[in-house]
Amino acid sequence: MSLELVGFGALALLAINTWAIVSVLGSGRPAGAKAMWTALVLMLPVAGFLAWLMAGPREREYRL
Repeated sequence: MSLELVGFGALALLAINTWAIVSVLGSGRPAGAKAMWTALVLMLPVAGFLAWLMAGPREREYRL
């Protein structure tokens, strides 16, 4: 694998993880859920993003 391809993959991973974190923080979810998803995406970049993509982005309204 060439260095350019690895660099592009790392840049793409950084971009999708940044998008995921911004989406989590801008959502209407409770603070605990935001912290959990953010920590998961930061600690496990690929698996955390895939888990968030499958389970996280569905916007549900939380009303108190």
